[in-house]
Amino acid sequence: MSEQPPLAADPSSGPTLPPTTDSRLLTRHPGVLRVRAALQEQGATGRMLAFDQPVRTAAAAAEALGVQVGQIASSLLFEAHHLDGTSRPLLVLTSGAHRVDLVKLSEVLDLDHVALLDAEAVRACTGFAIGGVAPVGHGTVLDTVVDVALSRYDEVWAAGGHPRTVFATTYEELLRITAGQAAEVA
Repeated sequence: MSEQPPLAADPSSGPTLPPTTDSRLLTRHPGVLRVRAALQEQGATGRMLAFDQPVRTAAAAAEALGVQVGQIASSLLFEAHHLDGTSRPLLVLTSGAHRVDLVKLSEVLDLDHVALLDAEAVRACTGFAIGGVAPVGHGTVLDTVVDVALSRYDEVWAAGGHPRTVFATTYEELLRITAGQAAEVA
């Protein structure tokens, strides 16, 4: 990927400088280090980048990276309510180009229903703040669904454990490193 020119200096619009591989955030932040270790352990090959400002939305990340919003793998956490009355957290890695259809997701996974987790529950399940929830590096094993819409792209970008970090991957690699289930979620 070629270097992108600096973006406008309006801090409310997101990053002001192109993403970089040269950031202390990438070598010192505990969440980022957990993600890097998990990626290395799984043999993932993509590079990790840091932004100078948080990128909390798929649109902001896509703009900063110079890619299509559909290439951003948004990490969403739900409480999956099973037909037997039990419930468990569910990580859905969805294309940033659309929203998860909760009814369809419930039907595809044969669930009673799903409900989006709040920020506190997301941090408790993953150890990451919203905007930085990575597909790997959680304290617990999470059931994971990977949106088939991400398969349309040769390169996909996912959060790297902090709202200012992302890493490059592929759809196939996301399935492998998360032990995820492929599903249509929109």
